[in-house]
Amino acid sequence: MNMMMEAHSRNLDLANGRVDLSHGAGGRAMGQLIEGIFHKAFDNIWLRAGNDQSAFTVPGGRMVMSTDGYVVSPLFFPGGNIGSLAVHGTINDIAMAAARPLYLSASFIIEEGFPLADLERIAESMGAASRGAGVPIITGDTKVVERGKADGVFISTSGVGVVPDGLDLRADAARPGDAVILSGSIGDHGIAVMSKRENLEFDAAVVSDSAALNGLVAAMVEGGGRQIRLMRDPTRGGIAATLNEIASQSKVGFHIDEVAIPVKPEVAAACELLGLDPLNVANEGKLVAVAAPEGAQAILAAMRAHPLGREAAVIGHAVADDDCFVQMATCFGGGRIVDWLSGEQLPRIC
Repeated sequence: MNMMMEAHSRNLDLANGRVDLSHGAGGRAMGQLIEGIFHKAFDNIWLRAGNDQSAFTVPGGRMVMSTDGYVVSPLFFPGGNIGSLAVHGTINDIAMAAARPLYLSASFIIEEGFPLADLERIAESMGAASRGAGVPIITGDTKVVERGKADGVFISTSGVGVVPDGLDLRADAARPGDAVILSGSIGDHGIAVMSKRENLEFDAAVVSDSAALNGLVAAMVEGGGRQIRLMRDPTRGGIAATLNEIASQSKVGFHIDEVAIPVKPEVAAACELLGLDPLNVANEGKLVAVAAPEGAQAILAAMRAHPLGREAAVIGHAVADDDCFVQMATCFGGGRIVDWLSGEQLPRIC
């Protein structure tokens, strides 16, 4: 008993230590893990209160809430890791409603034996991402499971935000003639994860585009918010899945132009090598907006003035189509149907 108490009273060995089942058992070891890694990384007044929940003041407007789970493999990839991805992903889901994200929660399922140094690195990236976006992590939970019951660490994040009065973005709001605007180059995240997973090397490094889009969305709202019909972040399934989903929900079709869609040369080369279509590859720092034609140029200008929207482009428009097809004019002068992804092209990219 004395030896056990002595072991649990020692400071965490962040350099060489590993998570064990006692770190999820509710005792001193769990308190040390939470205090020494998570509270240190996320530090804010809500966490310092030490409650099992956090109370916060809500500004006027309609509330928005989202939740998501993250199981990306590998956990660390060029441009980010599962921690920053979990923060960015939930912030972006909130922002797609033109909402201002306010607060996040985070839940961790950690496998026994996971290195404390890696857990600290993940937590620090989450803290940096949340502070950079101005959206604090104010409550959370930690569970430890036996070896083989999880692949290192799984993270779930939830978020709440507020939509300004007068904005009501809906998935069924696209109308024929509306412009389709893409915030930047596609496929970066999926290829970055795949290259790390398969130990692929390219002439130019492919880095994930993982980023919080709430600042870009705020600029868009200020520049022409009333003309935005809807927004989506094209994560799993890429812009192909996103446009097909919007077409189905809004009962319209889309005509897009392949030449107008920005794709980095290194991403295009990697997709060609791997037999992938960039339209199907996941993104974690891009958005697709459908806007009324009269407001498209003002929204585009606002996007291009923001660091995350410098490559923004109008890539097509909505059309009347009872079949809800997404059609693309190819760079060779032909045309093709852009369909939903069939099967799982890139497993566990978020």
